[in-house]
Amino acid sequence: MAAGGALPVVDLAPFFNEDDGGRGGVVRATEAVREACRTHGFFRAVNHGVPAEVMSRALELSAAFFALPDDEKARARPAEGTVAPLPAGYARQPAHSADKHEYVLVFDPKLGFNEYPAEPAGFREAVEECYAKFTELGLLVQEVLNECMGLPPGFLRDYNGDRGFDFMSAMRYFPATEEENNGLSAHEDGNCITFVLQDGVGGLEVLKDGEWVPAEPVDGSIIVNIGDVIQVLSNNKLKSATHQVVRKPVHRHSLAFFFNVHGDKWIEPLPGVRVQ
Repeated sequence: MAAGGALPVVDLAPFFNEDDGGRGGVVRATEAVREACRTHGFFRAVNHGVPAEVMSRALELSAAFFALPDDEKARARPAEGTVAPLPAGYARQPAHSADKHEYVLVFDPKLGFNEYPAEPAGFREAVEECYAKFTELGLLVQEVLNECMGLPPGFLRDYNGDRGFDFMSAMRYFPATEEENNGLSAHEDGNCITFVLQDGVGGLEVLKDGEWVPAEPVDGSIIVNIGDVIQVLSNNKLKSATHQVVRKPVHRHSLAFFFNVHGDKWIEPLPGVRVQ
């Protein structure tokens, strides 16, 4: 694990290429994830298996969607009577909200919940391809966390095998004003794992030892953080960190993928968790 910006950087290449350090490389990468999750709750993943062109196209087309007039964006609003865990489709924070952003929320396409905009062309395909790659990455990171906690092989995979509650949000944050710059209030994620892909504007910050640490944009990387579920399961040995988004003078675009557990799943500290 090397320093890159202010967040730990973890190279996931050994999990994809047996020639990249062999078993020793996997062990070192796992140790890097463990240390990052123990100290920061966040890390920057590189060589993570999600093609750069897939990420850039999803960001580019989501930005093109948000640039459309409001009445056109509204055509992708959630359907009435949806049975999805959260309303899928386009929405924006209410005017009175402290958070200032708009978003398109999507679930696993196989579930049939999603409401896609007609424009720009290719939006659906780009989002679904990115969603599939983030799902694969979530399964991998879950296995790594399983090892980090010293759990029996496949424990988290069996415990959390239902992907029906995962979702991804494409977001646009509005420019800051002279009066305020809050984009997303300070919070911890209530899920297992979150992946954040952001454009070059920046604004994501992580609370570490009482100081706000910027998660600076780096092309091709993905910001990874663990949520409350992993913190609880690890008996607080791994950290669900407080974070926020501070708005900049220009629009900020990002994608956030939430690797969740089923809403009815019982969550409690696991006995015998070993995190050094």
